[in-house]
Amino acid sequence: MILPTNTRLKQRNEFLLTDPTPVISISGLHKAYGPLEVLKGVDISAPKGHVISLIGSSGSGKSTLLRCCNLLEDSQQGDIRFKGEPVTWRGSAHARRPSDPAQVLRIRTNLSMVFQQFNLWAHMTILQNVMEAPLTVLKRDKDAVEASARAYLDKVGIGDKCDVFPAQLSGGQQQRAAIARALCMEPEALLFDEPTSALDPELEQEVIKVIKDLAAEGRTMMIVTHDMKLAADVSDHVVFLHQGLIEEEGPPKTLFGAPKSERLRGFLSATRAE
Repeated sequence: MILPTNTRLKQRNEFLLTDPTPVISISGLHKAYGPLEVLKGVDISAPKGHVISLIGSSGSGKSTLLRCCNLLEDSQQGDIRFKGEPVTWRGSAHARRPSDPAQVLRIRTNLSMVFQQFNLWAHMTILQNVMEAPLTVLKRDKDAVEASARAYLDKVGIGDKCDVFPAQLSGGQQQRAAIARALCMEPEALLFDEPTSALDPELEQEVIKVIKDLAAEGRTMMIVTHDMKLAADVSDHVVFLHQGLIEEEGPPKTLFGAPKSERLRGFLSATRAE
């Protein structure tokens, strides 16, 4: 198990000393699809520079929680804050919606999402994919965006693929392009929704290396993952969700080394057997 180095711990402590306000803070979050209650009152926060991993069985609410963080899903109850700023709402229960479109846009552009299925535009080159959102959403200067996009593609190891189209890349290369696209928005935090689950084991390692490198830089990240080794290696805090509630949480050394919950022990045993 690879735990944070002294350098990373020092860096993250410095972040907390200069600005103790979490980048993302959620309390009492409830989310339902009709009568199906998926999240039943969840509290979670991501301090600046920290990596939070969400683990649990399929249907436990992990991906829904992540999508609620950047307001891709509307929740029925609970408080969501971005850098201390509360999301403002109108309506209640299933009619509850964010009330300020400008606030939603600001939060979404600062919480870049990396999806399981890449979601690259097939008709655009890889460079165009990475540049599109900073140009159209943030209205940044084209030359500056292109320089930044090329730098991020170099960073994830596919700088030589700028002029090809997504269909010409492997799944691992497409996911790395998606990570570069997220980074080009210069977000406050990165949200990963099962970033390796659609990949073959060999290609999975390409993406895991990029995520580990980002964690080593002190990036704020929330990661939904089925990969327990990845969660153990990069996380400062791991949250185990079960049936829409937090069953157990803590540092990876404790959570994986000495789980208290019978459900967590069973889950870890099942994942090791796969």
